Amino acid sequence: MMKMTAFISAILLTVAAIGCGSYNSRATSADSTTETSDPQPTISDNRHRSAPAVLPGIEVLRRNGFEELDGLRVGLITNPTGVDNSLKSTIDILAEAPNVRLTALFAPEHGVRGDHVAGASVANDTDPKTGVPIYSLHGKTRKPTAEMLQNVDVLVYDIQDIGTRSYTFISTMGLAMEAAAQNGKKFMVLDRPNPLGGNKVEGNIAEQGCFSFVSQYPIPYVYGLTPGELARYLNGEGLLKSGMKADLTVIPMKGWHRSMTFAETGMPWVLPSPHIPDPSTALLYPATGIMGELDYVSIGVGYTLPFKLTGATWINAQALADRLTALKIPGVEFRPIHYKPFYAIFKGENLHGVEVYVRDAEAAPLSLIQFYIMQELAAMYPTQKAFSKATQARLNMFDKVCGSPKIRQLFEKAYKVSDIEEYWNKDIEGFKARAEIYQLYK
Repeated sequence: MMKMTAFISAILLTVAAIGCGSYNSRATSADSTTETSDPQPTISDNRHRSAPAVLPGIEVLRRNGFEELDGLRVGLITNPTGVDNSLKSTIDILAEAPNVRLTALFAPEHGVRGDHVAGASVANDTDPKTGVPIYSLHGKTRKPTAEMLQNVDVLVYDIQDIGTRSYTFISTMGLAMEAAAQNGKKFMVLDRPNPLGGNKVEGNIAEQGCFSFVSQYPIPYVYGLTPGELARYLNGEGLLKSGMKADLTVIPMKGWHRSMTFAETGMPWVLPSPHIPDPSTALLYPATGIMGELDYVSIGVGYTLPFKLTGATWINAQALADRLTALKIPGVEFRPIHYKPFYAIFKGENLHGVEVYVRDAEAAPLSLIQFYIMQELAAMYPTQKAFSKATQARLNMFDKVCGSPKIRQLFEKAYKVSDIEEYWNKDIEGFKARAEIYQLYK
């Protein structure tokens, strides 16, 4: 029986490998394209299971012999997620490339080597391994200055994003594109997967008055594009400052498809920030992160399951789980949980609440999950409504992350998801139609 099971498993793995075989590996710019036809490599995860691996942009660039950067002075915007499938840093890859001159590093939130905690300012420094100067883009300066770009011909961006508007790396990318355009520099994106896939779009487009570093551009909350595709969208739709256009080149991945989960890519996951330790956390960041801005319940940050929980001292865990289950939210399940945060809100207190399980990411309305939770908590505990005890600063941040004060205004009337659904979903189809123009993958 065990031999038969192993035989069947082998057949299924072979079929899966064949199914991942097609790709788009074209490097895209306004005036040039390059294409590679190298076979896909295999990598092994920590369970020693080999799988066909998607090639991130840095590997495609390397297989092209770094032709697109030949002889240019390169300023690299990256963090620890900028690695090849053997976990070698893009910093080191470019520093060692004989025909590339790595002259500057630009540090987003958490720093180029990941040595700064969430929210902390990053100082200008020198990378101890390469000796290349580091310029901070997460402090007083969030956009490269003309002085920082003096010794740069092209800005290269290589960061693993998580597909949600409020995650700050895409704001860094857009502002850097503006700086490149203003200073006559080229801009290149080494593309990486969207861990939410390339089909899921949720939330209204961010509106005037709510633009900030957590909603820098008018795109939906979940936008369904890779970093390279998003850069093309911002550029093509004239969404950079004053409608300026960057001289943009995207080095696409090889082997990625829009319906892929991150696990299906065969790529190693490097946490892009301390509270996104694995791809499943990226999936739940849009499900609880907006609610977390109100500081009225724990969302698991400070415990071992960031963004996967909702808890407080005053919640009846079983009752909340039962109510949420009764709603029959597509693709989502809940279980009661009891936990004690090690830090952050409710540190050291015994909390009770629910753990969120996304069983079908395509079907699940990820960003509405937190509103369903707030709806049920308001019905169970009328004195603990989400906005009732929030400071004005917290309410302002909630609005910025939502991209509009209208969501809060509609929701607080009766704390019903049905009151916000139309507004939350109003821009989805229009955005999808425009975004399709800029897609690089099927």
